[in-house]
Amino acid sequence: MPSTPDTTPGRGGAAAPARRVRVDPEGPVLVEGPVEIALDDGTVARSDRFMVAVCTCRRSRAYPWCDTSHRRRERAAAPPEEPKKPEEGNPS
Repeated sequence: MPSTPDTTPGRGGAAAPARRVRVDPEGPVLVEGPVEIALDDGTVARSDRFMVAVCTCRRSRAYPWCDTSHRRRERAAAPPEEPKKPEEGNPS
């Protein structure tokens, strides 16, 4: 898709700098910041971080920012116990 200059009033017709966006199929959309996100209710969420994770699963408690709620919560299996060695000088 060809790029077109940003003609938003107040910008003087200059092209806006491009933002790099990375899409993770199993996670958030990563956007090079700072960013502003216009929400459905008309509010604007702003982040000045250099990289922002935008939630796409809508499970985040910090929506629109990702808090990793999309990850499955699985307990790791306990490591197998090693067999006890007989103590020296104590016959079994």
